[in-house]
Amino acid sequence: MTTATGYTSDEMMTVAAAHALTSEMACFVGIGLPSTAANLACRTHAPGLWMIYESGTLGTRPETLPLSIGDGVLAETADTVVSVPEVFNYWLQPGRIDAGFLGAAQIDRYANINTTVIGDYTDPKVRLPGAGGAPEIAASCREVVVIVRQSARTFVDRADFVTSVGHGRGPGERDRLGL
Repeated sequence: MTTATGYTSDEMMTVAAAHALTSEMACFVGIGLPSTAANLACRTHAPGLWMIYESGTLGTRPETLPLSIGDGVLAETADTVVSVPEVFNYWLQPGRIDAGFLGAAQIDRYANINTTVIGDYTDPKVRLPGAGGAPEIAASCREVVVIVRQSARTFVDRADFVTSVGHGRGPGERDRLGL
């Protein structure tokens, strides 16, 4: 859908999200709009942004947008490629990543993200791709940016399933959970 400005809402969200990044940051990048935003930031105002993808590519600079975390262009342009456990155990979980860029099917008022099911888990209306590394990204990055198409179905009072915790049930919950 094109807005009155002539840009689509996805384009406007991507530009706004890109502006959340700086050259001094290490960013854990998800596929889709998060990847588009991070790559835009690298090519414009944040050339020193250090992009990390879940597949183990560190410092990647793809010339084209990757189709998935396993896209060869990520490894071909990376500073280095490490194992997936190393990405999570050495880089992400100890808090070495400044920002995580995630998508969501649902996000609730406490920033809990659902990428698993819409409806009841045992009898869902829709089964989604699931977590991937998103729970660890949401728990361990210093800052999390969620890029999601805005609709009443997306912004809910309570997520049908919490795939990645934001602030749980409210203030203080992250501290209680040790996040």
